[in-house]
Amino acid sequence: MRIKEGFELREICGEHVILSHGMDNIDFSKIISLNETAAFLWKQAVGKEAISEDGLVSSLLEAYEVDEETARKDVAQVLAKWREIGLLA
Repeated sequence: MRIKEGFELREICGEHVILSHGMDNIDFSKIISLNETAAFLWKQAVGKEAISEDGLVSSLLEAYEVDEETARKDVAQVLAKWREIGLLA
């Protein structure tokens, strides 16, 4: 899996939000806001041809003081949400 083309993380007024570029990605009915952890994971995943859940868990474990069970749960939730709203290809 990978992040679809046409999406970009920006910080606006202290909030992490995903902006879309191009007509295929435009949906003005929702704003995609990310918490600090999700924004970190986005930065780890963006631009890569393929991302893996295990790779993101490893990145989270290296960057934060978190146990593996919590990291796996957080990564799974973030990826599930990204799939649901169409950010992943």
